Amino acid sequence: MKRYPRDPRGYGAQTPDPHWPGGARIALQFVLNYEEGGENCVLHGDAASEAFLSDIPGAAPWPGQRHWNMESVYDYGARAGFWRLHRLFTGAGIPLTVYGVTTALARSPEQLAAMQAAGWEIACHGLKWIEHKDMPEAEERASIAEAIRLHAEVVGERPRGWYTGRCSVNTVRLVAEESGFDYISDCYDDDLPYWRRIGGRDQLMIPYTLEANDMRFAATPGWVTGADFESYLTDAFDTLYAEGVAGAAKMMTIGLHCRLIGRPGKIAGLRRFIAHVQAQEGVWLARRIDIARHWAATHPCPPRERPSEMDRARFVARFGGVFEHSPWIAERAHDLELGPAHDGATGVHSALCRVFRSASRGERLGVLRAHPDLAGKLATAGKLTAESTAEQAGAGLDLLSDAERADLHRLNADYMAKHGFPFIIAVRDHDKAQIRAAFVRRLGHETETEFSEACRQVERIAELRLRDMLS
Repeated sequence: MKRYPRDPRGYGAQTPDPHWPGGARIALQFVLNYEEGGENCVLHGDAASEAFLSDIPGAAPWPGQRHWNMESVYDYGARAGFWRLHRLFTGAGIPLTVYGVTTALARSPEQLAAMQAAGWEIACHGLKWIEHKDMPEAEERASIAEAIRLHAEVVGERPRGWYTGRCSVNTVRLVAEESGFDYISDCYDDDLPYWRRIGGRDQLMIPYTLEANDMRFAATPGWVTGADFESYLTDAFDTLYAEGVAGAAKMMTIGLHCRLIGRPGKIAGLRRFIAHVQAQEGVWLARRIDIARHWAATHPCPPRERPSEMDRARFVARFGGVFEHSPWIAERAHDLELGPAHDGATGVHSALCRVFRSASRGERLGVLRAHPDLAGKLATAGKLTAESTAEQAGAGLDLLSDAERADLHRLNADYMAKHGFPFIIAVRDHDKAQIRAAFVRRLGHETETEFSEACRQVERIAELRLRDMLS
């Protein structure tokens, strides 16, 4: 099976109502990344010094050497930046989630104790703050296991949330397979939590952010002053807050680093943003674990079949009758590059229509001829498919007078004689009078024009059937 793993569909045009506690219009969540002491450093057994997320312009790894300035910048985060942020958030009464690199936490017992005393959630940020993209799968799996073990040893309990950040293509799958996490945050693809199917189980994903993130103080283009950061956060918050007022509540996450936002000239903007937030009503200030527990309780993942995961036999059995008596369309559709975006009515319809449109004219003509006459002999004999029976009954075609039935029989015969296939219309879109008017109008079309119209109606009928099946 050709399957595409990415999911561009998401929630679509209508996002679910999160039902945030207290009817909140937005869930706002601050993450403090604690990485100081877990970064690349030859003291930590790494091959080179760190080069990522610091105020050192153009930083590059120093192979085999300690980078004294880089270490000092990271140490500022632990020695000064952390405590400035601790005072700000405890003073404001705002709970945090800490993404704690386990080796960094082990090297910072006083900061860890302060986090715990404040009631902050301590999620796992991996064993070390290093790149994982080239790490062999077995090595990364072992690193994840060791991170969980060390986290429990240092913190006193295993982590319930996970974020690697500098992850590999295997990271999310490996963490999900461990099966002990309430949520994973190695994703940036939505404004709400969502369930993702990984290895046969449903894993809650709570998206993180790389844009409402102080890391852009260390990137180009990026923030220069605290006011830059404040302005961006305020615009993002106000936009999402307005969506919540309009009935489409969302979540906003803000990413922070002790060595970056912890500097006095930068934190001033964050302090002003917090004051702006606290002046609004209907804001739920939460930890990520609180959001995860709320989502799991309020929006549990329902058991459902996913068309992209069906084998051929099941796919054809489920969708082979969507195009009337033409299971070959479903058979070919199963061979397409299906993925999570095809797990709803619109996605399956797209796949089936692609096959129908690319089929030969003779094959498409066969599909048209597989459709029954409206209120014809098959209907009278009760030999229509269940779908056609319900559709014709819904338009009142099962309750015709003798004169109406005779009229439709005449129109059917005239249409077939002229065009060579039965008159096809999505009867659920029309009433009896509209159906007859369309019959008369289309009877006068050229056959080529009518062939195209009949194909469009076949696709519409399939769309309505799939909406019923995959609502």
